[in-house]
Amino acid sequence: MSRPKRWKSKGLTDGVWTLQLSSWKYFHDYVTQQMLDYSHYVWRGDRCDNRPLLPSFDRNHIGTSRSTIEKRLNEHLRVFKEAARGRRGINPPEMKTDNDWWALGQHHGLFTPLLDWTHSAFVALFFAFEKVKRPQTRNRSVYAISPNSCLSQSKKIMKAHKDPSRPDITEFFSPMQDENSRLVNQGGLFSRCTAGKPLEQWVTEHWSGHTKSGVMLRILVPDSGRLECLRTLNKMNINYLTLFPDLYGASNYTNTVNTIPKY
Repeated sequence: MSRPKRWKSKGLTDGVWTLQLSSWKYFHDYVTQQMLDYSHYVWRGDRCDNRPLLPSFDRNHIGTSRSTIEKRLNEHLRVFKEAARGRRGINPPEMKTDNDWWALGQHHGLFTPLLDWTHSAFVALFFAFEKVKRPQTRNRSVYAISPNSCLSQSKKIMKAHKDPSRPDITEFFSPMQDENSRLVNQGGLFSRCTAGKPLEQWVTEHWSGHTKSGVMLRILVPDSGRLECLRTLNKMNINYLTLFPDLYGASNYTNTVNTIPKY
């Protein structure tokens, strides 16, 4: 009896390509064999396959108008800046942009308009499989997107933008600050999209009708085999201990050793 195909394309629509793997074991094969230069992409893992790519602040304001979210974001950031006074240690580095403040807040649990990404496909796979929560879908998801394509499209949008509000763009950035060691260990960076708009919706709107070339890839990975996947990633030195260089990482690594046999 022939074995099932390692992966199957579910089609490319409006710039978003969906791929179904038959097992997590083929993730490495696909990334290294089929994505000829996957260094041009950044990655994000999700434990479910049906959640929109919305940042934490936006998830708390679903159904709210864009203008209202933007107003609340401004006030939210003002309160955080005021609350953070005197809490960043002696001689803290200068925060030059709002995105720098948002990145700092993201590291410390603030609701923000940012999404976390990583330059490592396998770190994204770890974050897709790390947690066990309910409800759980049949697949976990790993997203890949081209920041350069988003930047090129955003430049076109900014040229035509006349309104004083933030244009309908998606930006990727990695803050140059020393207050987020996790970001360094995870090969991390952030994206910021239009307030209240899931990133995949932004892609489909601006790549409408594109069925031959995609800017975003969604890889569906079966939920089964989670423990084996995490054990394998641990052998690659991808675990809580390396990705979170603090007591949070030490605690979760210890918990993982206790709950996964032969970890």
